[in-house]
Amino acid sequence: RRSGQYTMNHENSKKAPDGAPFDRSGSQDSLDELSMDDYWKELENIHETRGNNHEEQEALVVKEPDEGELEEEWLKEAGLSNLFGEPGDSLESMVFLSTLTRTQKAAVEKRVETVTQTMRKKNKQYQIPDVRDIFRLQNDSKGKVCGGSEPSTVRTFENKNETQDEAKGPKFSLGTDDQTRPPEDMRLSETAINLEISFSEQAANLKDSSVGKMCKGGRDDTLLPNFKLPKDKTGTTKIGDLAPQDMKKVYSLALIELTALYDILGTEFKQQKAAKIKTKDSGLFGVPLAVLLEQDQKKVPGTKTPLIFQKLISQIEEATLETEGLLRIPGVAARVKSLCQELEAKFYEGTFNWENVKQHDAASLLKLFIRELPQPLLTVEYLKAFQDVQNLPTKKQQLQALNLLVLLLPEANRDTLKVLLEFLQRVIDHRDKNKMTLKNVAMVMAPNLFTFHGFGSKSVEQSEFVMAAGTANVMRFMIQYQKLLWTIPKFIVNQVRKQNTESQKKEKKDKAMKKLLKKMAYDREKHEKQDKTPNDADVPQGVIRVQAPHLSKVSMAIQLTEELKAADIVARFLSQKSGNVQTLKREEVFLYEIGGNIGERCLDDDTYMKDLYQLNPNAEWVIKPRNS
Repeated sequence: RRSGQYTMNHENSKKAPDGAPFDRSGSQDSLDELSMDDYWKELENIHETRGNNHEEQEALVVKEPDEGELEEEWLKEAGLSNLFGEPGDSLESMVFLSTLTRTQKAAVEKRVETVTQTMRKKNKQYQIPDVRDIFRLQNDSKGKVCGGSEPSTVRTFENKNETQDEAKGPKFSLGTDDQTRPPEDMRLSETAINLEISFSEQAANLKDSSVGKMCKGGRDDTLLPNFKLPKDKTGTTKIGDLAPQDMKKVYSLALIELTALYDILGTEFKQQKAAKIKTKDSGLFGVPLAVLLEQDQKKVPGTKTPLIFQKLISQIEEATLETEGLLRIPGVAARVKSLCQELEAKFYEGTFNWENVKQHDAASLLKLFIRELPQPLLTVEYLKAFQDVQNLPTKKQQLQALNLLVLLLPEANRDTLKVLLEFLQRVIDHRDKNKMTLKNVAMVMAPNLFTFHGFGSKSVEQSEFVMAAGTANVMRFMIQYQKLLWTIPKFIVNQVRKQNTESQKKEKKDKAMKKLLKKMAYDREKHEKQDKTPNDADVPQGVIRVQAPHLSKVSMAIQLTEELKAADIVARFLSQKSGNVQTLKREEVFLYEIGGNIGERCLDDDTYMKDLYQLNPNAEWVIKPRNS
């Protein structure tokens, strides 16, 4: 295989009858209405480009995991490796497990059971806990975990402490349908994306209801639903708004939630694993994203996407996005190859002459860059899961799965994908001139993101036409709903808050015990007590103190009202002018929620502060630039 080669017998596929039956609503709807010409032409262009590239590169090999290995890896990724004998903080794991919903818990149980059976077969001497012991419910029988109507561990965990905590702290909605049942009209709305209830819980409830039968994706695939997020008074949380320690928790929860969703919907979820291959450690094309970013950050500190990737996009946009057939019409293959070699030699030296690069050549180079990555932009682990989104029953569930998959991508991949999708949307915005509609762009870009060496041998045995149309539809979803995909669901943020709260309780108990035993107390604990006492005495009820160390007015007491938003507080601080402090523009500074039951969270402008204060009364409030 040459780099990135993917065998698709598309000549035969093009002969697939137009009337072939397709069951998967939402991804293969009305395939006969979707012209696949752009897809197959793009594939031919890719093969032609590779045919001119005689440099051999080691192909990526996807390993077939042994029995139980997949589940072991899954538990490690979810941060639960101590459940099968690996070292780890068991108390932290129990806190984590206590916040899971019924369907999330069932997904964990299923994997633990498989690992347990495998290890017994292999006679491994680990002390494997009984799966029922891990999730033992107080005053509940053991057998009502997966299919019964009993409440989740989350509910039990909360009830256990309800009397002692009733007057303290906020109550969290942790994503179970019986905890936060939305209004009837919201449940029936096909376009409202409910982020307060776990997606897998929603799927489990729909599966058994008559509503579920009515909510199948429509047969008109030419129009995608106008999915909307209901307004959340405590603020929408986007990827990048949370601190790294909380994002780590988000990753574990998203992995478990996605697995639970696929389990409920009867779709197999398997993380792929690539065998290690030798990759380039310098250059531009065929270099791992992490290596590229490491070398680029030496030149431009803080850059989040490769410089060559940024430059190719800006080169295309400088010419005008109104060019007919942009992205669809390929550059001349020989010229693209020559430019590629010249860029490798001169890009970092700054001697490459960009005036010689025609727009279609730049577009071809951009697609080449994506294809030549040693591992797919959507990652080896999750490429198949992205492809399998097309198998989910409804468009809403497909969107929910994509949302969770985006949360699972490594930061470099996610940032690069975001820049790409934003660029593709700008191309589509000029469709009246360039004739590149959402459908056209998706057809052209799908082969570049989804066809990858090491994948596809099994897919070839199935209908390639179905796979091609399915991945093109997944591509359409990613472009159309990109703003929704970069949102962290509220039920996951609330689970993070609950974990933080319970961890803090355990820490306080540990500290009290150490004090009781006359062990050395932490200076930090004393410092916190000294800090909090004056603040609590200082600030009256219904008032928060906001700090702004970068602004001329460094601190202000703010009276909370029903209508006060985060944007109002920032505007109030910025109105206090002073010549002594560097002037910051409105778009450069944000209000942050720090501490309490969250690590750190950048607030969106429409966050209602009184509602958020009630959710996290122990937080500190700081105005600062992003990434300061």
